[in-house]
Amino acid sequence: MSRLLSTIVHLDADAFFVSCELALKPDLRGAKCAVGGRERGIISSASYEARACGVYTPMPTARALKVCPDLILLPHTSGLYGKVSRRMFELCETLTPVVQRNSIDEGYLDLSPCGFKSATEIERRVRAVQQRLWDELQIPVSFGIAANKLVAAIASKARKPRGFTVVLPGAEASFLALLPVTVLPGIGKKSEVRLAERGIRLVRDLFNRPEAELEALFGRGWLEVLAMARGQDDRPVETERDDAKSYSTQETFPRDIGDFAEIERVAKRMIDELLPAIRADGKRVRTMTMKVRYPGMEDSSCGRSLAEATDLEAPFYPLVAPLLKAAWTKRQPLRLVCVRFSNVKEKPAQLEIFAPGDEKKRRLASVLDRLNQRGKKNLVRHGHQLGGKET
Repeated sequence: MSRLLSTIVHLDADAFFVSCELALKPDLRGAKCAVGGRERGIISSASYEARACGVYTPMPTARALKVCPDLILLPHTSGLYGKVSRRMFELCETLTPVVQRNSIDEGYLDLSPCGFKSATEIERRVRAVQQRLWDELQIPVSFGIAANKLVAAIASKARKPRGFTVVLPGAEASFLALLPVTVLPGIGKKSEVRLAERGIRLVRDLFNRPEAELEALFGRGWLEVLAMARGQDDRPVETERDDAKSYSTQETFPRDIGDFAEIERVAKRMIDELLPAIRADGKRVRTMTMKVRYPGMEDSSCGRSLAEATDLEAPFYPLVAPLLKAAWTKRQPLRLVCVRFSNVKEKPAQLEIFAPGDEKKRRLASVLDRLNQRGKKNLVRHGHQLGGKET
């Protein structure tokens, strides 16, 4: 069926980090927004309104504010993007079981096992998923549909944001012909300048070049470049993914911080943010590492392992202070702190009959996870705050 119909779909979430933040702050839609730190760091995601003013990723924040003085900077919401990404791909799996997650905001779907009979049916079903992603998550996603992964990926970027482009089988070369040659993987800005000097600006400019010239330009890979220019690609959609080998989050402070108690509170909040994701993945972790960064960009870290892996926050809280002291060896304020969990284990299928106390804690943690997912963000676990009251 894949030879008769375009059955490979590429999805590419539009300005993903910003879109996740705007889903929480819909009143900012249409404004010039970007996710990034105000006083330091880089822009990690910019709205299309901000991009129109010259803001791009990864641009230093200070420069972005000069280019776009009315830019609204949004801080990273830790844990949000992974949760939205998981739900985004879960919704895609309601259409087909063959889903490849390339990154947090991009992936492929193979519709060939689904038995769709016509291009019209495929387009209708994929558009329904696109609309559902917007209705449920308020995340704009662009889709490209083609007979192979290469053309589908290029098609998804053709009409952003919320684009929808279908390339019919046999039309791959004509679709690519008038596009800039930089749409082909591996041809970046430096190559663009070099090719332009030889009169190669569009994909079609490659078609009638002598083999010797293509080999001089691209080396031994010239045949592969020519195949891509013609829209040829036989890579399958791969559903196998390596399990997460670690979980981490970090925070760059707007100003250097030298208060030990404040850094300790930040680290415990990071534990509160990471463990729900670990539980949701059906994992347990044994090792926690704390990394600190000084103003001069020098890093120092220290880790420690528990006797047994767990998916609960409480066993890791007592490690925060000693690990922080061990990592923070210089008498300097800190620019950044990072918490990382590794030594990831599968959660046992059966409950531990000899640890009933842990199971009570696990049930309580699951309740708090559900409450936090419903927006009760002030429910945290490490004893500083519960239900908005100091405890």
